[in-house]
Amino acid sequence: MLKVGLIGYGTIGKEIASHISEGRAGNISVGAILTRSEYHAALPSILMTNNSDTFFNQEFDMIIEAAGHDALKAYGTKVLSLGTDLLLLSTGALADTELYEKMSQTAKANACKIYIPSGAIAGLDRIASGTLGKIDEIKLVTSKPTKSWYGTIAEEQVNLETIHKPHCLFAGSARDAAKLFPESVNAAATLSFAGIGLDNTKVEVFVDPTIQQNVHKIIAVGEFGKMELSIQNNPAKTNPKSSPIVAMSVAKVLRNLTKEIVVGI
Repeated sequence: MLKVGLIGYGTIGKEIASHISEGRAGNISVGAILTRSEYHAALPSILMTNNSDTFFNQEFDMIIEAAGHDALKAYGTKVLSLGTDLLLLSTGALADTELYEKMSQTAKANACKIYIPSGAIAGLDRIASGTLGKIDEIKLVTSKPTKSWYGTIAEEQVNLETIHKPHCLFAGSARDAAKLFPESVNAAATLSFAGIGLDNTKVEVFVDPTIQQNVHKIIAVGEFGKMELSIQNNPAKTNPKSSPIVAMSVAKVLRNLTKEIVVGI
């Protein structure tokens, strides 16, 4: 059985812990959870602490980051320096070149790996395969309903209470998108790392009051042919910026680590 540590116990962290405890993530157990504040008896069988020293004094086969960009910046390199594999969700934080290089070098020096799950999007296996030949274009168009944009810089551009038609909040590179919308477009960074990089991947971001789901459209053109893929994700009930499929994608990665036959890598 593989023992994992979990950084973050918000919407996604709770869903990941649930998938593991209910056996959907394979032969995996949670050894400890690092939280922002102390939880008392939230999960009696698991150590829950807001003390990072206590958390990192445990022994893990892998640590999962599900706590946002600041958490990855604070703990990502620390995890890898211990020789522990890291599965991260805050992919957009790696738009910071210094952080990306530091984590990559630390992982290499300590013979461990950084895992990036598919999260809210799909088709990464085809994108990654396609990069073995010439790629002409990769583009992501992300549209989310108004409820997904409260508390973000979208409120500086539009009135979320009165908007009645789709509005383009951003058009540019995945690197800039990841920096501007840290909680909303980690998918852009994930797509970029599978494909042609943060600076060459095109991104458009929309607030759309006419939809109820988080929608991602991927267009890729290259030597392999053309791919057009549309994904409609149901928003998480407690955090509409995210989707249940994100935690499911983590559980899938964990399950693959303990399976005899792995499909779709």
